[in-house]
Amino acid sequence: MQNRQYSPFDKLIQQFDAGLRTVLGNPPLTERPNPANRKAEIELPEMDKELAGRLMRINHAGEVSAQGLYQGQALTARLPEVRSKMERAALEENDHLAWCEQRCKELNTHTSLLSPFWYVGSLTIGAIAGIAGDKWSLGFVAETEHQVVRHLDDHMAQINQQDQKSHAILEQMKLDEAHHATVALHAGGAELPGPVKTFMGLTSKIMTKTTYWV
Repeated sequence: MQNRQYSPFDKLIQQFDAGLRTVLGNPPLTERPNPANRKAEIELPEMDKELAGRLMRINHAGEVSAQGLYQGQALTARLPEVRSKMERAALEENDHLAWCEQRCKELNTHTSLLSPFWYVGSLTIGAIAGIAGDKWSLGFVAETEHQVVRHLDDHMAQINQQDQKSHAILEQMKLDEAHHATVALHAGGAELPGPVKTFMGLTSKIMTKTTYWV
């Protein structure tokens, strides 16, 4: 059977659909179960519960941004194998998105009200990275994932150790993010210049500090 060739308009519709699913819920998932489902819910002090909720909101916003990044790169990646890797990584990030959203609900908090903004901004950045070339696009993925791992370590240190559900989610996310970084580098990702890494860190801080409250 011959593969269908999608027109630019087809791809635009697909991207719009992916954006709606990311921001409003119900994105396509892998076969993996939520790791938190295997853990018991522990009654936490209200202060710890509120902190965990805010941090999981940040992680959810980070996954919304990751979707935008991967979808943008998949649109502009030049090599089919690179596009395939971006799409698989995006699918696994959807798992994180769903897990974080579920945990936010369990902690009686909301996901970020700025999710559409995070998605569109990251989609634009991802598309630009893809246009710059596959090696820079993959290098951008690797550096993004490395920074996410550091954020996850920080969050795991802050969340009450008895909150096994939140920790189970963050631990699996950390494993996945590290794997995505390794795959990107092995696929030919280039080391990003120092100023680019610094800029990425600054934009990440803006997002996390804003999402903590909104």
